[in-house]
Amino acid sequence: MHGAVFGEFIGTMVLILFGSGTNANCLLKQSKGENAGWMVICAGWGFAVLAGILASLGVGGVGHLNPAVTIAQAIATGHLEILLPYIGAQFAGAFAGAVLVWIIYWPHWKITEDKAAKLAVFATGPAIRTPFANALCEFLVTLLALLMVGFAINSKGVAGSGLMPGFGPYLWGVLIWAIGLSLGGPTGYAINPARDLAPRLAHQLLPIPGKGSSDWGYAWIPVLAPSLGGAAAAYLCKAFGIL
Repeated sequence: MHGAVFGEFIGTMVLILFGSGTNANCLLKQSKGENAGWMVICAGWGFAVLAGILASLGVGGVGHLNPAVTIAQAIATGHLEILLPYIGAQFAGAFAGAVLVWIIYWPHWKITEDKAAKLAVFATGPAIRTPFANALCEFLVTLLALLMVGFAINSKGVAGSGLMPGFGPYLWGVLIWAIGLSLGGPTGYAINPARDLAPRLAHQLLPIPGKGSSDWGYAWIPVLAPSLGGAAAAYLCKAFGIL
């Protein structure tokens, strides 16, 4: 099996396997990486994006892994038909990745008493809960840091004759690492509706011992704000000549 839709499923599954796996390693009790901290989490998510893009491309995918990226590309190119299959595959892959993390860290859920830490393995949450500021943060970081800079990687101004084959995913990984280190503090930088919503749903459905609320009251922010950021990025990047 191969192709763009399957690639979005596999790539997003790998993204969450590595990314939420990093969260689990840092947050769950008696894990080897317990209390490793924010620097490790940021690095882990950067490497997760690299691994996810490589996995997607390896099976013939396009390496979006993120509905915000797909929305921007669909609007910019006019190929709106990719929206439903790509985004559906991304959400399915993210859910599958979250389930794999739950299985791999099976013994650690029971001994971890912190309900917030268990949720944080799967989904993002704000450092200071202020819905307008949280949504604005996710919108701006998705638009300006993730997509404007990310699309510039393959732009004519940066790579007029094209990047060396296989090099682009490494730069996207570095970009995610940099975003986490600089702009990830207010909201945990979801910047990806599938990355947050599907694992949050997994947290809701899986039999995790002693889990608390899945915080659905916040869940709309990491879905709506990055999606709007993706739509805005299509127009901004075209205006700037990036796309």
